[in-house]
Amino acid sequence: MSSRTAQRYGAISNSEPPAQSTPAWHQDASLLFAPRPPSLLSSLKHIVFSNWINVLLIFVPLGILAGALEWSQTLIFVFNFLALMPMAKLLGLATEELSLHTSQTIGGLLNATFGNLVELIVALIALKDGMIQVVQASLLGSILSNLLLVLGAAFFAGGLGHQMQTFNVTAAQTSASLLALAMVGLVIPAAFASSVSGSDGVQRLLDVSRGTAVVLLIIYVLFLFFQLRTHAELYADSGDDNEDAQLTIPVAVGLLLLVTVLVSLCGDYLVGSIDYIAEEYHMSQRFVGLILLPIVGNAAEHVTAVTVAMKNKMDLALGVAIGSSTQVALLLTPVSVIAGWIIDKPMTLDFSMFETVIMFVAVFVTNSIIQDGKTNWLEGAMLMAAYVIVAVTFFFLP
Repeated sequence: MSSRTAQRYGAISNSEPPAQSTPAWHQDASLLFAPRPPSLLSSLKHIVFSNWINVLLIFVPLGILAGALEWSQTLIFVFNFLALMPMAKLLGLATEELSLHTSQTIGGLLNATFGNLVELIVALIALKDGMIQVVQASLLGSILSNLLLVLGAAFFAGGLGHQMQTFNVTAAQTSASLLALAMVGLVIPAAFASSVSGSDGVQRLLDVSRGTAVVLLIIYVLFLFFQLRTHAELYADSGDDNEDAQLTIPVAVGLLLLVTVLVSLCGDYLVGSIDYIAEEYHMSQRFVGLILLPIVGNAAEHVTAVTVAMKNKMDLALGVAIGSSTQVALLLTPVSVIAGWIIDKPMTLDFSMFETVIMFVAVFVTNSIIQDGKTNWLEGAMLMAAYVIVAVTFFFLP
């Protein structure tokens, strides 16, 4: 029995004397009712029926057909928009299953790497097409969506069934502090951009952004070491849940690769239709990137955070919401800048002053709410109200 399994089931230590061992008939009964290892058929069945959001998988072939056969741009956008939602959840399923087949460290690295893969793929596709504003807005929107909408919905849903909920304030404050550091990486380039001008100023801004991106990536690596090695006890699971693997390793790997390819296809068609949608329905590209696109990548996080909050597992709910925001800020954003550097696209950290202020306020409000280690439904309603205000403001932004 592995240490993970022993801890999960509270297995007796090997130091116990043999005389106290479990009777043979009891061991036979335990083996009889022990969970069977996953098979190919059970793995495929679990993939299909693992979540209700999988009903939207019908839009995957529809989205690809709409793009390949050049149907109307509205259908292309809607079909691929809906197709990306269940695939984000399937990516999470594949990484979670692979983590159950590996060590805790490897599992943590897998989740840290593939946790926001949909947002990263969509951002890189938009970056390739030179849609810098859409990339910046989608990254900022993903952070705001997780901090205000997802976390707020989790607090609200959990608070309806529990008068007061508590969580590990140390781990939450660590992630919030990392977000505050990421804010430094956004505010300083924006302030620097207002101090320079001309072609020389543009190049200097690119240099500042790229240097800042490298620093943020280093901090993210240090955070992973902190989370997985030196202070792993702060992020350890309670061990209450059944964590037996439901997929075989080949199926989990195949699912990860297949969904990644499908996300790339659907993401390409989705990004290609953004210009038309923004013009046809009188929306700015920033509204599409900041409000609509994050819904795609955060649908899975939203469902998970609300579900676990209703079960009073607030540490997990905060880990999903704030952890995802931290990953976007310290991994996806600098990776996008460095990717633009590689493919010669002028991706910078020069978010507009308006966007920077909104980001600062969101981090400040979140920090204020979680600093006491307690929450209730009213605080959740406050966070969601802040998100609605942001959405309305960006809808009317020219």
